[in-house]
Amino acid sequence: MVLLVVGIGAVAPHAMAEDLRDRQRDVRDKVRSAQGDLHESSKALASAARRLERARTALASAQAKLTKAQEQVAEAVRLDTLMQERLEAAEHKLALARVALEAARKRVVVQRAAIGELAASNYANGDPKLMGLAVMLNSTDPEEVTSQMNTIDSLMSKQTTLLTDLKEARAQMVTQEAKVEKAKKAVAVQRQDARANLVRRQGFERSAAEAKADVAKLVVQGRAAEAQATSARRADQAQLNALKKQEDNIRAMILERARKQRAAARAGGGGGGSVFNGDSGTFLQRPVPGGVTSPFGYRRHPIYGYWGLHDGTDFSAPCGIANRAAGSGTVISKYWSDVYGNRLYLDLGQVNGKNMTVIYNHLSGYSANTGEQVSRGEVIGYGGTTGWSTACHLHFTVLLNGSPVDPMNYL
Repeated sequence: MVLLVVGIGAVAPHAMAEDLRDRQRDVRDKVRSAQGDLHESSKALASAARRLERARTALASAQAKLTKAQEQVAEAVRLDTLMQERLEAAEHKLALARVALEAARKRVVVQRAAIGELAASNYANGDPKLMGLAVMLNSTDPEEVTSQMNTIDSLMSKQTTLLTDLKEARAQMVTQEAKVEKAKKAVAVQRQDARANLVRRQGFERSAAEAKADVAKLVVQGRAAEAQATSARRADQAQLNALKKQEDNIRAMILERARKQRAAARAGGGGGGSVFNGDSGTFLQRPVPGGVTSPFGYRRHPIYGYWGLHDGTDFSAPCGIANRAAGSGTVISKYWSDVYGNRLYLDLGQVNGKNMTVIYNHLSGYSANTGEQVSRGEVIGYGGTTGWSTACHLHFTVLLNGSPVDPMNYL
């Protein structure tokens, strides 16, 4: 078990490394394929499409910014209303506290006046305590003593009550003064918060106005970019229509050559050219040594958006690199196409009873002429980036009786 664990530990990193390399190759192939897809439109349309995409992205960003700014303004308005309500409540509490304080102050004034009158009376008539003592010492009538003592007690009770009320009034005044100060501070805080929120709100409103102006400007730019892309697409379509006419003529010529080749094979008693069953190894020579950047097959066009056939295999091919004949045959056509640039058609004869023709696209130049017989591996042209191309590469097409098939089935 120890040996097994050690063995697993040794194999796992290697397996992980292999998996990582596989993922890297997959990502690299996807990137190459995406780059290859970009060759399927003119430079004008590709540029217009990029400009339109940038305009749409910028517009989406500006609209998001505007939405956020509007939300911030709405929140600031809501907060402004809330702060105004809080300020009004704080000011109302302050007003009530000031009314209560004024009442407390008046009560203190009244109590002080009453105490003053009592003090003046005591000064004029004598201290009630001393008066009581004098009555008890000087009077001989018990009833008079009782009556006088009751009067003195009443005076002393009133004096005590007045003093107590004065203390309470003073305490209430101090309490109300504290409440007034607290309410004043609360009002000041609410006013400061309201001012700060007003500044924020004004900033948000400016941002919203700027974002709105940006959106309006970008809408105009987007429309201009869309018009430019539409115009470029119409131009591309015109070039595609011209290309189709050229290819229809070439296809008719290929079908006629195929008919003659079959007739010649029958007349000569031959088997109709080469035979390829897919198991005998490479049938065609690779036209350039570079790797595949975009495979043959159906896909969605990166700019037009339609589902269509990429009718060949794109190979990495630096400008000027030799493009070699995939097999021995006859150059049947070479011409300029706005879409494929310099093109060369090489007829390889009959394969399994069908004519096989290969096409070299985007060449920078030719080294073989129409009607010339070339041998397998012979240089017939040079890598380029003519026509609808964003980088030097070879778009290599294989036709059977004029219809495209996957070149990689023969390479």
